[in-house]
Amino acid sequence: MLTKKPHLLSSKELLFFGLTILLSIALLGCESRLSQLEQIKRGGELRVITHNSATTYYESHDGYAGLEYDMALLFAQRLGIKLHMVIANHFADIIPLIQQGKADFAAAGLAITEQHQKQVLFSSSYQSISPQLVYRAGNTRPQELNRLDGTLEIISNGNYIDRLQHLQQEYINLNWQENSELSSEELLRMVWEEVIDYTVADSNEVAINRRYYPELRVAQEIGAPQYLAWAFAKTDDLSLYNEVQSFFHDIKENGTLEHLIERYYGHVQKFDYVNTRRYLNHIDKRLPKYEAIFKQASLDSAIDWRLLAAMGYQESHWNPNARSPTGVRGIMMLTLNTTRELGLDNRLDPVQSIHGGLRYLEKIRARIPARVNEPDRTWMALTAYNIGYGHLEDARIIALQNGDNPDYWVNIKKSLPLLSQKKWYRQLRHGYARGHEALQYVENIRSYYDILVRKTDEKTATASAL
Repeated sequence: MLTKKPHLLSSKELLFFGLTILLSIALLGCESRLSQLEQIKRGGELRVITHNSATTYYESHDGYAGLEYDMALLFAQRLGIKLHMVIANHFADIIPLIQQGKADFAAAGLAITEQHQKQVLFSSSYQSISPQLVYRAGNTRPQELNRLDGTLEIISNGNYIDRLQHLQQEYINLNWQENSELSSEELLRMVWEEVIDYTVADSNEVAINRRYYPELRVAQEIGAPQYLAWAFAKTDDLSLYNEVQSFFHDIKENGTLEHLIERYYGHVQKFDYVNTRRYLNHIDKRLPKYEAIFKQASLDSAIDWRLLAAMGYQESHWNPNARSPTGVRGIMMLTLNTTRELGLDNRLDPVQSIHGGLRYLEKIRARIPARVNEPDRTWMALTAYNIGYGHLEDARIIALQNGDNPDYWVNIKKSLPLLSQKKWYRQLRHGYARGHEALQYVENIRSYYDILVRKTDEKTATASAL
C-alpha cells in the first residue's frame, strides 16, 4: 500500500500563514475596540425596547405611532440606520430586558426614580408627568390614601411604586394589589367598568384615556411631578448614551420635541365631561345614519373618513338642518358662496354637504406649502376651513415674526389667539379674526377624531373575534 508523503510548508508559506493569523487577530482586536455606537452603526440597526400603549408605541391606521416611537425613529435616522422596536410584554419586563442586553436602550415611558436609577442609566428628561389616583364618578371621592374604601390595583413596578412604598411607612392602612399581566390602560378601563375601585396611573395616560372613559376622575396627585427619560444598561461605554444626550439637546433647542409632544398631548389637556359624553352617545345613535356617506366621500381621498366625520360633528353635531347666526348651514356648515363655488344646489342634503365639505377642505389643504408635514398640514387646513386661508397665513406670519417655525402646528397654536389683539391685527393683511375660536375648533376635532378611531377600531376587533 502506497502512502502519500506529507507536504512540509516552505519558509515563505510559513511566513505567509503566520502573517495571516496575526492580521486576523489584529482585525478582531480592532473590532472589539469599536465603541457601542460604532458597532450599532456598522450593524445598521438600532434596537429599542418599548411596550404597547397610547403614550409610547402603537400601530395606527397609517403606520406606527407614539411619542416614544417618533423620537426613536428620529434618532435612528440621525444615525443613518434602521429602527427595530423590541416589545416588552409587560411594563415590569422593560428594565430586566435592558439589563440583559436585549436592546440598545429603552424608550418606554420610564420615570427617573430612586429605584430605577439603581438599575439603569437615564438620559436627560423629555417630559414630566404626575402619578394620579383615579376613581369612577358616582363613587365617593377618596380624600386620603390611607382611607380608601375599596380595592387599589396597580401595575407591577410602575413609575410610582417607590412613592407608594414610602407612603406606606406613614399610612399603615395603605395597601394595594399589583397586577403583572395588565397595563395601566386596562386598569383604567376596569375602574370605569367598576371592576376595581381605584388605580394609580401616570397623568399622560389618564389625559388620553378619560376621553374614552369619561367617568374617570382624578382624586389626587401622588407627590411631585416625575420625569420621563430613556434608559440604558450601566456600562463603561458611554458612546451611545452621549449621542442620545446630544440628540435630546438638539431636539429641545430646535423645537422638534415641543412639536412632537404637542402632536400627542396638545389637544387632550382640556377635558369637558358633558361634551365628551354627548359625543359618545351621538356616535352610537346619530352617526350610523351618515357613516356610509362619510366613508364613500373619503374613498378617493387621503383624508380618513373618521376625521371628516369628526369635522362634521364639530360643525353641526351631525345635524343636516343645522344653521348658525352667520348663515352657514348643513352637516358641514357650508356658506352660500362656498356652496356655489363647489357647484352644489342643496347644502342641506347630507350627501352634497359631506362631499362638498371634503372637497373644500382638500382645496384648502392643497394651498398649504408642500414642506408642511402631516398631521400639521391637516390641522392648518382645518383652521383655514374655519376662519379663512388669509387668516391662517396671518398666523403663520406672526409665528415667523416671533422667531418660530411657521410650518409647525405647535407654533400656529401660539399665534392664533393673537389675531384678535389690536397690536397684531392692525398690521396684518387680513385684519381681525377670532383666532382663539379657530384654535378650539381644531383641538375639538382632533379629540373627536381620536375617540372615533378608538371606537371604530374596538368595533372592528370585536367583529373579527366573533
